[in-house]
Amino acid sequence: MSVNYVKAKKISLKLHQELNEAWVQDVIEKDPGILGLGNLTLRDKQRIQPNSGRLDLLLQSEDSTKRYEVEIQLGKVDESHIIRTIEYWDIERKRYPQYDHCAVIIAEDLTSRFLNVINLFNGSIPLIAIQLNAFEVGEAVTLTFVTIFEQINLGLVYEDEPVNATTSRVDWEAKASKKTLAMADDLMEIIKSISPEHAWKYN
Repeated sequence: MSVNYVKAKKISLKLHQELNEAWVQDVIEKDPGILGLGNLTLRDKQRIQPNSGRLDLLLQSEDSTKRYEVEIQLGKVDESHIIRTIEYWDIERKRYPQYDHCAVIIAEDLTSRFLNVINLFNGSIPLIAIQLNAFEVGEAVTLTFVTIFEQINLGLVYEDEPVNATTSRVDWEAKASKKTLAMADDLMEIIKSISPEHAWKYN
């Protein structure tokens, strides 16, 4: 069995005479999973934001309460696009705090300067950057979405610190002093007079 090879030609949607951002939105609307963010459902499209324009796409995970505020830009991403994406994310999270919100920027050209700016925000503002690539394959056009920058989830305080080994009174006598422990014992007697079940835990 022979398989024919067809070379894909990369094209710019921004410079294309027929295809535009609305077309890209329609493609994602029909198959949100194409973004590679899991099983998603379209919640809204061109969602009006109070005094702030329209959010391109609002997607929600089918497996959790996570929502994605998605902004699409053909060509090179710019500062206004970053600000607009964060602004829409902030509006949605304040209006619907019961959901876990994440801002998503999709663009054909994600510059290194742009990624550096996102890196400053990430962790404080949940952001995902996805590069959009368009290819002509024969008479058809196909799209690929490559996640360039993942959302960073901050850990809990002390989460990455090693668990302390078991310690005893002898360890504390070496670390502090017998005099200090004697003072602590006096305090414990006062505590036990009020709540007898209390006792020292040397960890």
